[in-house]
Amino acid sequence: MLIEAFRLALHSMSRNMMRSFLTMLGIVIGVGAVIAMVTVGNGTRQRVTGEISKLGTNLLFVSPGNPERRSTLAPRTFDVRDVDAIRDQIPGIAAVAPFGQVSGTAIREGNSRTVSVIGSTNDFFTTMNWQLASGRNFLESEERSGRSVCIIGGTVRKVLFGDTIPDGDRIRVNRISCEVIGTLVSKGKAIDGQDQDNMVLIPFRMFQRRIAGSTDVSLITVSAKDGATGPVKTALEDLFKERRKIRETGDRDFEVTDLSQILGIVSMTTVILTGLLSSIAAVSLLVGGIGIMNIMLVSVTERTREIGVRLAIGATERQVLTQFLVEAIVLCLIGGLIGMIIGLVLAYTAVSLMSVPFVVDPSIVLIAFGFSALIGVIFGYFPARRAARMNPIDALRYE
Repeated sequence: MLIEAFRLALHSMSRNMMRSFLTMLGIVIGVGAVIAMVTVGNGTRQRVTGEISKLGTNLLFVSPGNPERRSTLAPRTFDVRDVDAIRDQIPGIAAVAPFGQVSGTAIREGNSRTVSVIGSTNDFFTTMNWQLASGRNFLESEERSGRSVCIIGGTVRKVLFGDTIPDGDRIRVNRISCEVIGTLVSKGKAIDGQDQDNMVLIPFRMFQRRIAGSTDVSLITVSAKDGATGPVKTALEDLFKERRKIRETGDRDFEVTDLSQILGIVSMTTVILTGLLSSIAAVSLLVGGIGIMNIMLVSVTERTREIGVRLAIGATERQVLTQFLVEAIVLCLIGGLIGMIIGLVLAYTAVSLMSVPFVVDPSIVLIAFGFSALIGVIFGYFPARRAARMNPIDALRYE
């Protein structure tokens, strides 16, 4: 009986192809939109978490100022003694490095590039999870004296040196000539689209004296040992409260940021936004279900005499109910299948343009497809029941 009902449903749809397509359009849009939204959301979340994880989940930033406290005064910065205090007084630390950054221009033989000039120490490679592609780190004497040496990113190397690997060559950073002693492994673009390889790393003392013109430390990066991130963060807060003479109940003029907390917040935000957009897209499934119920009622009215003939020659109410219910379900399933294909194609196109991974969640695809069948059952039952309860005599008399 189900096979026959399925055959009759396909025959009925083939007689009105355009009407059938327009009927299932709401289901197509709903299923496609939900699958596309969830897939793009999953890819975006994986890209964001991957970029943050590149820095390591044990990373902490100590920055001056407090975002919760508004002030017209510039925040009180740190100095090198604060970095030494962290290194000497807080256990569980793998590395600690001062960090400074300004925009500058790198020049070599007529080629120039606007770059990020970063001043730090060798601990920068540990805290920021960066590795050398060639060359060497800073020598202790170079860090201590602030000698004019630098390590360049992959983008700067390509612009200034082409395919060759610089070995002792010199470039100018703003007006300062410095020796290139190494190159960094490429990291590509960050989440915000900025090129992470467009940078020149110099010793922190050189940065202070010849680039920034100040002994201030605007940011301190701290890498905690595995499992020690929480205790290290607490110890950092206690240390700077003591060094800055801040009472226990007083407002802090510094902030300790845990990268793992940022990772959790970003992931949760992405999940919430994806769920919200998917819920909005799912509304079109309900609209599509209403459209199917409407068109099935029209179909029942048009086929009143056919229903009367079937009932008159012995068809039971259950058989008529099954016929129209299967027809509604088939409409929804075909619409769901088309929507699933369109949704995956749209998601693939979107993630390709956004440069994020294509992450398909099979459970969401199955749920969206199954929900389309459920829509067919729910919104097809009333028209099917109306057809099944017709009086054969009245149906045969219908003009």
